Amino acid sequence: AVHSLAPSQNVFLAAASQRTKQIKLAPCIYVLPLHHPLRLIEEICMLDHLSQGRLEVGVGRGGVLEAYFWGSDWDVEKNYTKYRETLAIVQKGLSHDSLTFKGEFYDFVDLPMRLRPKQTPYPPMWYMRNVEIAAEEGMNCIIVGNLDGLEANVKRYHEIWAKRHGPESTTIQGTEPKIGLVNHLVLADTEDEAVEAARPAWEEYLWNLSAPRRIEAEQRGLTQFLAGGMNSRPEGLPEREATEPFQSSLLTDSERQRRRQEPGNVAEQNQASSFRVIAGAPDSICAYLDEYLTTGANYFVCAFHFGNMESSIAEHSLDLFVRDVMPRYM
Repeated sequence: AVHSLAPSQNVFLAAASQRTKQIKLAPCIYVLPLHHPLRLIEEICMLDHLSQGRLEVGVGRGGVLEAYFWGSDWDVEKNYTKYRETLAIVQKGLSHDSLTFKGEFYDFVDLPMRLRPKQTPYPPMWYMRNVEIAAEEGMNCIIVGNLDGLEANVKRYHEIWAKRHGPESTTIQGTEPKIGLVNHLVLADTEDEAVEAARPAWEEYLWNLSAPRRIEAEQRGLTQFLAGGMNSRPEGLPEREATEPFQSSLLTDSERQRRRQEPGNVAEQNQASSFRVIAGAPDSICAYLDEYLTTGANYFVCAFHFGNMESSIAEHSLDLFVRDVMPRYM
């Protein structure tokens, strides 16, 4: 996947499971069309037991260019069908003694499921960047963007969840559904030091999000993936951004807009739905988090190491967060 920190998520998480005791471990995401569902079922079961029930599972369909290079079906509609089939098989295979499924890509008849995850019926599931799909499917959700977009999507998520699953209903694991925002964080002893550390790493990170794929497609003459073809979406999917009435009155409060200015101003971040970077001293990060809590979100996603950032910068940033920020919210 574009944002992967390791070529093999499961190998990395298996190692992490033996070096940690409390932290949740979650691939975000498994690009389902690129995984054989039976192998993925087995590895999810292994990871859940290796971590003593700390595994959580992010899923998605991924991009069509990645599907092309992996030798998978890169037609956007067929790729989505393969995603839907793989998700259904994984969920059923993790929670039943036998598996029967017939689809366009997979066909199983009364296949014994010898392994089970530690968590029942299976580990918590997450969907990224589309709260409507997450709510309909009974999954937790992570999105990107700014605090106004987060607040609107929190309302949208809870409203759709209540309509689909009932008011006050929980996930299939019996927990409150979670929704939060991806936050790339850089903390330093001063505001200027945080911005200075964040800017080059952020520029490198943004370049890596799209440029290597675009360059590869151009060099190979893969015109079907250029322009909008690289990020084409299946027909009928709900929009990622919340619209009226969820956004009503959010943009009229000038004082709220002042409070919601993103610390650091590291780069131009005009699009409400884009990835962001937040940089500052601990007090600035606390002010941002205070406002974050007013959105109604109940989950916070931190990314401390990105782009070409030196590990010492990320470690210092994390130390400051643990020492000067976390105690305020625990």
